[in-house]
Amino acid sequence: QVHLVESGGGSVQAGGSLRLSCVASGYSFSEYCTGWFRAAPGKEAEVNEREGLGVIDQNGRAHHADSVKDRFVVSQDSARNTFYLDMKSVRAEDTGTYYCAADLCRRNEKGKMEWGDALNAWGQGTLVTVSA
Repeated sequence: QVHLVESGGGSVQAGGSLRLSCVASGYSFSEYCTGWFRAAPGKEAEVNEREGLGVIDQNGRAHHADSVKDRFVVSQDSARNTFYLDMKSVRAEDTGTYYCAADLCRRNEKGKMEWGDALNAWGQGTLVTVSA
């Protein structure tokens, strides 16, 4: 059974930094990708509207969304079965609930990462609030 547990959320001032963690288990990291997504306030239940931020693919490579690639970094500590989202220079619009997810993924012809629905596995989310 896939199990994803996020932590590290909280309040942070605009311009600051934050590290989110996701402890993952129950699936093969060499078969499935692990990604970080964000839900806008009030939209937590709308899974299909969550914004993809970054992915560690089956080969351990990191891919980042264009919208955050200059500020956010996804990484993996294989020994700890833990994935990280490092956020810097945070802005008010970064406020939201951050989720860790596991599923198939692939890079399409345009170089964009596409997320599958084979596992449909999500963590419970961790709330990040950025204050001015």
